Amino acid sequence: MDNKEFRSFRQKLQKTQKQMSQLLGTSLKGIQSFEQGWRKVPGYIERQMLFLMRMKKGMAKDLRPCWDIRHCSAETRQLCPAWEFHCGHVCWFVNGTLCRGKPQDSWSRKMKICRRCEVFTSTMSR
Repeated sequence: MDNKEFRSFRQKLQKTQKQMSQLLGTSLKGIQSFEQGWRKVPGYIERQMLFLMRMKKGMAKDLRPCWDIRHCSAETRQLCPAWEFHCGHVCWFVNGTLCRGKPQDSWSRKMKICRRCEVFTSTMSR
């Protein structure tokens, strides 16, 4: 997540920098640094920001779970945390999901895949 996207999401959430710092459990200086591009947005902050954006939009009833969109086999579904925890509409939020057949070993690698995936783009665009 770059500084422009971070600022845009904060504004869409209609939060001041101070309110955002409280929501994300970080300092006001941290929020200012992320928005100015002085500091890289850490993965845990990006993850929480994306989750807040999704929750602000509400959980649309017509969202298809990732396993249907990605046509996962029954075997893959059984091994995937998104299936186990019934969160196929926010699979990008869950570490260890079996995207491309294996769990990704880092948040940044996972998000590179997720940001190009129909599951992520469809849930974030609503």
